[in-house]
Amino acid sequence: MITNLPIKEYLESVRNTPTLDVRSPMEYEHAHIPGAFNLGLLNNEERKIIGTTYKNSGNQAAVIQGYQLVGPKFSQFIEEALKISPDKNINVYCWRGGLRSNIMAFVLHTAGFKVNLLKGGYKAFRNWSAESLSEKRNIKVIGGKTGSGKTLIIEQLRKMGEQVINLESIANHRGSAFGSLGQLAQVSNEQFENLLVMEWNYLSSNKTLWVENESRTIGSNVIPLPIFNQMQKAITFDVQLPLEERINYIVKEYGCFNQTELANNTIKLQKRLGNLRLQQALEFLSEGNIRAWANMMLEYYDKTYIYGNSKREVGTVIPMVFDKLHAEEMTRKILEWEKKND
Repeated sequence: MITNLPIKEYLESVRNTPTLDVRSPMEYEHAHIPGAFNLGLLNNEERKIIGTTYKNSGNQAAVIQGYQLVGPKFSQFIEEALKISPDKNINVYCWRGGLRSNIMAFVLHTAGFKVNLLKGGYKAFRNWSAESLSEKRNIKVIGGKTGSGKTLIIEQLRKMGEQVINLESIANHRGSAFGSLGQLAQVSNEQFENLLVMEWNYLSSNKTLWVENESRTIGSNVIPLPIFNQMQKAITFDVQLPLEERINYIVKEYGCFNQTELANNTIKLQKRLGNLRLQQALEFLSEGNIRAWANMMLEYYDKTYIYGNSKREVGTVIPMVFDKLHAEEMTRKILEWEKKND
């Protein structure tokens, strides 16, 4: 059986049923519905060939050539689909829900698969994403200067059953000049939005949603403007820790990286640090004095954070002062304030 599903029903099916993206590998690698497997009807070179035929000879010639290229691969498609979904329940989509997904659905249906097709294809998913990410949510922000343990608090909130979106985790970046260290390569911005919207969609709009304070760009990824605007207007818990505690945290987080990695990333701040301070920072690294280097980096990032906080609406920044970086205790006190004043 082949069923055409609108986007919301399709995404519910995606939660429990394997999904095939039958676009070319190049299209898939750029961005896709999270969790989908790529089983391209055409490979990258074949897609170029069909495009050239369509341009030079028209649609009918392109369709005929497409079947010539794809036909010999029908048995391979079935074998691959069986590996992905042995129970023969599967979702399929292409760019617009047209010929490519319909051909794959037909082939798999003849092999006994129950196939769900996405009406409008990946384009419909992207349109839905833009609408979904514009929805109003009860966002609250964990802020604080660099080294305050914001990410630890976000993850502690998750452990305690709160709704959380860890933007830095989705972006594979910690959001500073050193944010790529120890992280996987960043995905395209389109894929970042796709990953984000899937988490956004599955969370309740009636409960508090916790996020970490971020600038709009996290490495090469950009937080969608509707969400960023909500974050800027949200109640922000300004976690405050003694400088020594923050230095300890930075040394623990970044002291494991070698001098060359830290130096190369420090050089990215040359324009903002100035030549003299940059040279001092590099000398600290060459001497193995990570604490002095961390202190200098915190001086720079503290100024950036204070400036960002100054742009928030009056009354939205809540100071939360702590003596020690103890994520569980800090999180408990933040939740106590939130429940008392919400």
